Amino acid sequence: MTATADVLVIGGGMAGASAAAEMARDVRVIVLESEERPGYHSTGRSAAIFIQNYGNAVIRRLSKASRPLLLAPPFDPEGESVLRPRGILHVADAGQAARLDELLATADGLHEITPEEALRHVPILRPERVARAAYEADAMDIDVDRLHQGYLRGLRAAGGEVVCRAAVRRLARQDGLWRAETGAGTFEAPLVVNAAGAWADAVAAMAGLAPLGLQPLRRSAAILPAPPGHAVDGWPLTGDVEETYYFKPEAGKLMVSPADETPVAPHDAWPEDMDLAEGLDRFVSATRYELHHVERSWAGLRTFAPDRTPVIGFDPLAEGFFWCAGQGGYGIQTAAAAARLTAGLALGRGLPPALAQTGLDAAALSPARFRNVQDDA
Repeated sequence: MTATADVLVIGGGMAGASAAAEMARDVRVIVLESEERPGYHSTGRSAAIFIQNYGNAVIRRLSKASRPLLLAPPFDPEGESVLRPRGILHVADAGQAARLDELLATADGLHEITPEEALRHVPILRPERVARAAYEADAMDIDVDRLHQGYLRGLRAAGGEVVCRAAVRRLARQDGLWRAETGAGTFEAPLVVNAAGAWADAVAAMAGLAPLGLQPLRRSAAILPAPPGHAVDGWPLTGDVEETYYFKPEAGKLMVSPADETPVAPHDAWPEDMDLAEGLDRFVSATRYELHHVERSWAGLRTFAPDRTPVIGFDPLAEGFFWCAGQGGYGIQTAAAAARLTAGLALGRGLPPALAQTGLDAAALSPARFRNVQDDA
């Protein structure tokens, strides 16, 4: 038996689920998820933070357009915000002043504070390592699971479907339809959306397309006990301006990351001992934290295009093949706007007005920029 739809979305993580839910308002959508449940890989391993000043200008426009949709999620029954106040503290030692000045010059809502104020925010910082500091109050925690589940509920409520254990084994176009052969059956649709995360280039290869050069980068994290005598829940996310480590409260404990970016092949990521040890050493050196044991650790993949800007748009070399990939470390906070952009472009409605108002140019995200051809979308 072959199941048919208007759109096949390959990948049920945040990118695929959100895009599918938005498109399902108007067309029949089937999501093909390779794992036992959606969101097993990068979505389920996110640092879960919204930072308006994160990434390049295109990313920041997507983030700006996403924020209202995170404050009032369109598929949440109560429309309750998935954002909660957190704040972010950037610290700089004596040799990092130029990087802090660069950050301050390009950021909205970020202002310099005194080292003493920084220590009041996070008392375990070593005073001698805080020559200067900057604080952004508008950084927010994101309830990633609730956001993701909301999109999946919205998809199903609109008549869409998620098929798990459906890794695509073969993908080909014939007679105006894409035919995806999976372990869960065969599926057909005139339009396929490649939201396969770290595997997006592999999906393109199955479709007969050259890769775009998407590169998965491994990032590690660990949960540590809270330092004795400190209630950490109100602390901001804190890290040095060169991003060699960061830490944030996590359910009364501390989540610490070495902010590593190790190029790897797509796989079910796990932390490398050396990466984690070096990152934890940088964290300990910058603070007065006494590290005795790690409660647990994990790793996830952040997949970037060569220019570190997401790829959203029709591939000019294959009819009906749409990319929604390369979100890097910004995929959760930009998902809401990226989903609306995907639905608008994929269904022929064009750039949504809310995105156009941010100054976003769809051509900046199009895969055509890697194909040496002009994109007509």
